[in-house]
Amino acid sequence: MPLPNPEQKYSYADYLTWPENEHWELFDGVPCMQAAPSWQHQAISGELYRQFANYLQGKGCQAFASPFDLRLPNGEELDEETTNVFQPDIVVICDKNKLKGTGYFGTPTLIIEISSASTSRVDRVIKFNKYEKAGVKEYWIVDPEGKYVNIFTLQKDGRYGRPEAYTDINKVQISVFPDLTIDLSQVFAPIK
Repeated sequence: MPLPNPEQKYSYADYLTWPENEHWELFDGVPCMQAAPSWQHQAISGELYRQFANYLQGKGCQAFASPFDLRLPNGEELDEETTNVFQPDIVVICDKNKLKGTGYFGTPTLIIEISSASTSRVDRVIKFNKYEKAGVKEYWIVDPEGKYVNIFTLQKDGRYGRPEAYTDINKVQISVFPDLTIDLSQVFAPIK
């Protein structure tokens, strides 16, 4: 299949016809190919996933790691019509009825993006705005180089408040799961 035309708008139905060994995201129908992550990114992702998955075992919610197609609909779009398809590094969903095919169609409870120089703008502006508008309750942006995490929590007005900032020496109590604490010293340990 030829590469998608960046001048054309695509839907999730189009996305499903692209080669499985390539990782793409759609931003309002515009395709963006994802590069392979660094080993530091993968180490952080693995440890975060482990801590969340261990906590969620036997509970009503579940954690998933990328590749995982998160489809955020605009209004009343059907799944196949969705023009926003993201590959969050970690996503926590609590409505398993919306698990479908290659991922999830709807709004998850929590999303974690592990940022890099090449993804920082997308994570901090484009995805931030999409996740806020969709109503994602908690959004993490992890910076491997600086060894810090910014956590945005959805407020009553439907907007993210000022971020909480944590470093590699902190333990983080999760707002959407008050009895879960994530140990950031373990998250960042593999890259010291």
